[in-house]
Amino acid sequence: MLLDLFFQKASTDARISIAHIGLYVALLQNWKEDELTAPKLISALTIMPKAKISSTATYHRLIRELDEYGFIDYEPSYYKGFGSRVKLKFMNNCGQ
Repeated sequence: MLLDLFFQKASTDARISIAHIGLYVALLQNWKEDELTAPKLISALTIMPKAKISSTATYHRLIRELDEYGFIDYEPSYYKGFGSRVKLKFMNNCGQ
C-alpha cells in the first residue's frame, strides 16, 4: 500500500527518475526489515548497495531531492557513524 501511494504521486511528478524510485524502494525495504519503525536511522553505506547507487554524491543528491519533493522527511546526520533520520511520508496514509 505504501508503495502504491508513492507511485501515485511519483507518476505525476516529472522530476522523479528511476534513480529516485530505486532509492525510495531501498528505503522501504530497509524500513520493512526493521519491523516498520519510523522515523528510522539509516546509513548511506547500508542503503546504497540496495538502491544500486555507487556514488555517495549521487546518494546524497537523491535523498535530498526526495525530501525536497515531499516523498520523505530527511534529517541528515553530519557525524560519521551516526545514521540520518528518515521517515517515509505516506506511512500515516496506509495505516502503519
